[in-house]
Amino acid sequence: MFNYIIRRLLYSIPILLGVILITFTLDSVMMTPNEKASRVLGPKAVGKTRTEWIHNRGLDRPMPVQFVNYVKNLVTFNFGTTWVTGRDLSETFLQGVGPSLCITLPGFFAALLGSLGLALFQVFVRNSPVDRVLTLFSVALMSVPTMVYVIFAQAFLALNLRYFPAYGFAYEPGMLRFLLLPIVIFMLINIGYDARLYRAIFLEEIGQDYVRTAHAKGVSTARVLAVHVFKNGLIALITLVVAQLPKLILGSLLIESLFGIPGIGSMLVQAIQTGDQPVVMVSVFLGSALYLLSLIVTDILYAWADPRIRLS
Repeated sequence: MFNYIIRRLLYSIPILLGVILITFTLDSVMMTPNEKASRVLGPKAVGKTRTEWIHNRGLDRPMPVQFVNYVKNLVTFNFGTTWVTGRDLSETFLQGVGPSLCITLPGFFAALLGSLGLALFQVFVRNSPVDRVLTLFSVALMSVPTMVYVIFAQAFLALNLRYFPAYGFAYEPGMLRFLLLPIVIFMLINIGYDARLYRAIFLEEIGQDYVRTAHAKGVSTARVLAVHVFKNGLIALITLVVAQLPKLILGSLLIESLFGIPGIGSMLVQAIQTGDQPVVMVSVFLGSALYLLSLIVTDILYAWADPRIRLS
């Protein structure tokens, strides 16, 4: 397994370099150094101020030199500073991970358990009126835009009934009141889609020969679903679940931004609005690295879930 992981890590290097090259090229083509300076400093910043800003960030150097320096900084995790605030990017991202995880982790596990339970129950009562109603419920959850959930929660539950704060975040004993609405919304926007996928996976397994054999031996339907069907559907479930790893760490852009949660998602939205290119480019790099890492974790979990799979 160790040799397999090393090989996969080595295979990931060209992919990451490709992502870095594409990101750098797009950034260089989309805006000139003068346009970047104007967006950050404002249109009134001209002459010496703009020239010094461009020079201090190395934007007046040849493109190959800029790219080499960019790759070297990413490889050594020297992300530099933000263009707008001047803060260290590594410190900024580390501070944003905590608030992001406070929303994504509880919301993810709540949605995972809820969608798995809902999918297994639907398979248990498949083709019944209850199954059709729950399917309609899942489709309804999938169809409602995130913005509608946020507007309803802020306008009705927060501002009208005053059950929760409508905006803000604070590290304090009662910080759950700031997080509960974003967590519930994060769960709702995932549970409908996930339940539909898991139901399809379990329905495919329920028609296999091993299920009929288990029923012939007198095993109850509930046990067949909870043990046999769930276990044999783990391969597909692992693929779906582990692929969400980057989203958990990088946060939810819309929810964090609208609720004022100072996570990575909210930071990325602000960086796009203000033209803070280092934040955007480092976010793309970290997202790509996390996605490649999740693929390696997925393969390892495959071998754990199915003994017939060998890592080689």
